[in-house]
Amino acid sequence: MSGETLAELLERRAGDDRPGLLFEDQVWSWREYVAECRVRGARMDARGRAVHVGVLSDNVPEMLFLLGGAALSGHVLVALNTTRSAAELARDADATHVDLIVHEPAYAELAEEVAGLRAAPPPAERDTGDGLVMLIFTSGTSGRPRAVRVTQRKIAVPGVNLAAMLSPQDVVYCSMPLFHSGAVMAAYAPAVASGAALVIRRRFSASGLMADVRRYGVTYLHYVGKALSYVLSTPPEPGDRDNTLRIAFGNEGSATAVRRFGERFGCHVIDAFGSTETAIAITPDPAGPSGCLGRLPDGVEIRDPADGRRCPAAVIEDGRLLNGDEAIGELVNTEGPGLFDGYYNDPEGDRERIREGVFWSGDLAYADSRGYVFFAGRGTERLRVDGENLAVAPIEAVVREFPGVVEAAVYPVPDAAAGDQVMAALVLENGFDQAAFEDFLAGRRDVGPKAIPRYIRICKELPQTASNKVVKRILAAEGWHTGDPVWWRPPGRRGWRPLTPDDITEIDDEFVRHGRPHPLER
Repeated sequence: MSGETLAELLERRAGDDRPGLLFEDQVWSWREYVAECRVRGARMDARGRAVHVGVLSDNVPEMLFLLGGAALSGHVLVALNTTRSAAELARDADATHVDLIVHEPAYAELAEEVAGLRAAPPPAERDTGDGLVMLIFTSGTSGRPRAVRVTQRKIAVPGVNLAAMLSPQDVVYCSMPLFHSGAVMAAYAPAVASGAALVIRRRFSASGLMADVRRYGVTYLHYVGKALSYVLSTPPEPGDRDNTLRIAFGNEGSATAVRRFGERFGCHVIDAFGSTETAIAITPDPAGPSGCLGRLPDGVEIRDPADGRRCPAAVIEDGRLLNGDEAIGELVNTEGPGLFDGYYNDPEGDRERIREGVFWSGDLAYADSRGYVFFAGRGTERLRVDGENLAVAPIEAVVREFPGVVEAAVYPVPDAAAGDQVMAALVLENGFDQAAFEDFLAGRRDVGPKAIPRYIRICKELPQTASNKVVKRILAAEGWHTGDPVWWRPPGRRGWRPLTPDDITEIDDEFVRHGRPHPLER
């Protein structure tokens, strides 16, 4: 099976009478699903030229009928993020030359507002070359979302690769939003490629996930971000391991959540490294050290973004990175863009990613002498504390292991004198026990003294995208100026105490005394 295009994969399903798509109490065979896709493609054809169809929708069958229809007829589906404001969506629609917006009834008012805010009609001619079938916006966790060109091949290749783990008797579960790439490439595509049944849920539910697994006999599920952590925060039950689930596949799950989810529900969790651009893929290696992404593939290097030189191997003792200043760099594909076909109508974004034939991911990492690579954070998440470069990801991994932590985020906030301080935002099952937290960190050899958080924010929930990725730029911008309880460790002290209004005034005044502009929002 070559699987060079999504259209080819769909054609192979056109005569398949086994269950193909399941939604709530409805079932379509693969044959019926492809027939519905052809109907949508014919409707697009009726407009007389290649069209860009914007979609405002949760995970409902119509979304996948339109995607299949676009693939079979040469049109383009523009996946609009339902969590963005009308003004933002109007800009997204203009930038991607959307001709019309299809929406669920629940989004009728939003769609009307978007239409009223659009600046100009789309051009008569637009980019549809190279098998373009979909435009998907990046999550925007560290900057503005950009529309990634998703071609037939970009969907088919990961679909065929992941289908190697499946058979037509499997059942794939998709509750991550279909307006992001993960759900399309790691749930929808492998189901089409393998002939496994695909179950879609309107929206992710931590409490409903395992109930769905049992209801539909799910054997493979896809997740993104913090989804596993939120499922793990639900009360354990004696029959947790009594289910059909074999594989949970996704990315950006913490090492702690990956281990605990597999143990609790009796399945194999595969946490892979990937992004919407899909220019770099790292295969997980169970034999590697804890927390690693896998080995660096051929053609992928870690380079210093300042001068482009390859970073030396990381020196790691007891899990602690000792030479972060020189070892942390940016993941790059030296052989080119891989499956990345560029952003749509965004030459500035293309120039940022591809320089002199090398793809720069914007993701920070370091690798040990054996080539095992560890994620260090996004390009904006590097910290410099007292002259030492630190990575947020290893600190997060440790903090998440503190008993009672549902989820955690670590990020830099400014130091009044120079550089940064470490701040952590925690979602806890119960209240914050600072003495227990102090004892916990004191017993960890993988956390150096400069990596211990200066500030700890206690949150009911973390700001996140619809695909469960934490938006750290919001947390970093707010810093200690927040309505949430904040504990802090004054300079020279070991433990934390509640941050008071007088403390905030003193900290802010310290910036003035050092002649450093205060960068935090108030």
